Amino acid sequence: MADTNETLKRTPLHALHLELGAKMVPFSGYDMPVQYPSGILKEHLHTREKAGLFDVSHMGQAFLSGADPARALEKVTPADVVGLKPGMQRYGLLLNDSGTIKDDFMFTKLVGEDALYLVVNAGTKDGDFAYIAEKLKGIATLEPRPDRALLALQGPAAGAVLERHSPGIDKLTFMKVVRCTVAGAPAIVSRSGYTGEDGFEISIEAVHAERVARSLLREPEVLPIGLGARDSLRLEAGLCLYGHDIDETTDPAEANLVWSIAKRRKMDRDFPAAERIMDRIFNGTPKKRVGFRPDGRAPAREGTEIANKSGKIIGKITSGGFGPSLNAPIAMGYVDTAFAADGTEVDLIVRGKPLPARVAPMPFVPHRYRRAI
Repeated sequence: MADTNETLKRTPLHALHLELGAKMVPFSGYDMPVQYPSGILKEHLHTREKAGLFDVSHMGQAFLSGADPARALEKVTPADVVGLKPGMQRYGLLLNDSGTIKDDFMFTKLVGEDALYLVVNAGTKDGDFAYIAEKLKGIATLEPRPDRALLALQGPAAGAVLERHSPGIDKLTFMKVVRCTVAGAPAIVSRSGYTGEDGFEISIEAVHAERVARSLLREPEVLPIGLGARDSLRLEAGLCLYGHDIDETTDPAEANLVWSIAKRRKMDRDFPAAERIMDRIFNGTPKKRVGFRPDGRAPAREGTEIANKSGKIIGKITSGGFGPSLNAPIAMGYVDTAFAADGTEVDLIVRGKPLPARVAPMPFVPHRYRRAI
C-alpha cells in the first residue's frame, strides 16, 4: 500500500518537527505535528503558564492590492475594512452570496502600504483565494504567498521571549501589527493568536523559518506545541474552528459572531445577504452557538446529540473535549434558541446515555490579551 504521506504537503518546519519527536498526522492536506513527546496536557498547560511555539505555516497568506483594496474586500465580508487604521489587524467573516460563512480570516493594514495582508484557514485557502479573486475581479488583485511561513508564539512569557529577538516588539498591544526583524529575519508580526493567551503571530519567508523557530525554541520558557493542544486551548478560549463550529451551513447570527459585523455595515446593509442576516439579528434565529459544562468527567465529542430534559433532541456538539486548565470537560455546539440561555440544563447523549450538562458562558478560561490601556 502506498504511503499516504507522499500526498501530504509539508511546512518548512517539517524536518524540525521530526527531529523534535513529533507525532505527525494529516491535517488540512498537510503532515502536521499533533503533539511532541511531552504530550498534549503538558503542552497545553505550559502555554498557559509560560510560552509555546506553534507551526501554523499551513495557513493561507496573501496580499490584496488595487486602487482601493479595503473597499473591494468589503464586498465579501461584513467587517469594517475601510475604517481599519494603519498598523492594525481585524477578524472578519468571508461570506458567500447566501450569507453563510465560507471562512473566518484576519486582515491587516500595514503602515505605509496600500495592499492588505490576509491570513485564511488552511483547509479552505484555495477555495477562499479563488472566491475572493473572482468576486473582486477588475477592482482588486489577490496575490497568495505560499513562500511565507507562519509561527505563533503564545503564552504569558511570549512578550519577554520575543523582545530578546526583536527589540521593541513587546510595546505592541493586542491586534497591532508591524514589519520588523525577528532573529535577523524580515517579518510581519501581529500581537494576536488563537489560544486566548497573550502572544504573537510571526510571518516570515519560508527560507528563514527553521532558523527563527530554533532561536525561539532555545529560550528556556518555550516548548514546541502541536495541534492537539492548539485545539484544546482555542476551545477553552471559546473560539470557533472552521469546518466544525462554523461552515457554509451557519450564518453570523446563529454562530454568535454578530460582533464582527461593523455598525456602519449594519446600517448600510451592503454586504452579502445583508437583509437576510439583519432580519435574523433583529428577529432571532432557530438555533444558537453556546458553550456547555458537562457534569462529571466524561467529555462530549463533536457530533454528540444534545437533548432537553424531556429527551427531545435539540442540537449537536460541534467541538468538545477535556479542558486541562479547568480539569473538566467542556464543549460548544448549537441548540434550539429556546434552550440557549446560560444555566439551561440539558443532556448530552454519550454512547447512548444521557449525561447531564448545562449551558455555560464562553470563554471557559478568561482571555489574557495585552490590550491598550
